[in-house]
Amino acid sequence: MDQARPTFSEVIVKTIVAHTLTYLIMGLLAFVVFDYPRFFAETSLKLLMRQTNEPLVMAGPLFQPIRGALFGLVFYLLREIVFRKKGGWLVMWIVLVVVGIIGTFGPSPGSLEGMIYTILPMWVHLKGLPEVILQALLLSAALFYWINHGEKKWLNWVMGVPFCLGLLFPALGLLLKQPK
Repeated sequence: MDQARPTFSEVIVKTIVAHTLTYLIMGLLAFVVFDYPRFFAETSLKLLMRQTNEPLVMAGPLFQPIRGALFGLVFYLLREIVFRKKGGWLVMWIVLVVVGIIGTFGPSPGSLEGMIYTILPMWVHLKGLPEVILQALLLSAALFYWINHGEKKWLNWVMGVPFCLGLLFPALGLLLKQPK
């Protein structure tokens, strides 16, 4: 890889897009497979999580570019390890899982702190882990490939068009939602 690559802006933009897309894909899949409307309404999560029909939940994808930019900043700082080495995607995935999911500083569901300090049953912690661990894996693999194959312009379209649609649909849904 060219020593000037990846650039800061390339890492930030591609991380924003890859994170938002993997968030949408895994979120929609988990929403259906784990029946999140029921799961959030009928378990102890009802005291912690907003219900899935709330406008702020619908707006969730619109905030993902912010998290993607934060991830991109970290990935840029680690670019020598995560983009310029053959197994860099694996390093990126392990960092996300260990620091961002299991080892968070706060007691979020699925984290060690959450398992110790919250009253959520263990099965609730474990049920959500496949979604976030797989999303971290998809993000790492997709971003690593995209950064290291920048010459494949079709990939920009494959990632960019669904990204734009993934932000457009929730925005339109919020605009068209009738107040009750």
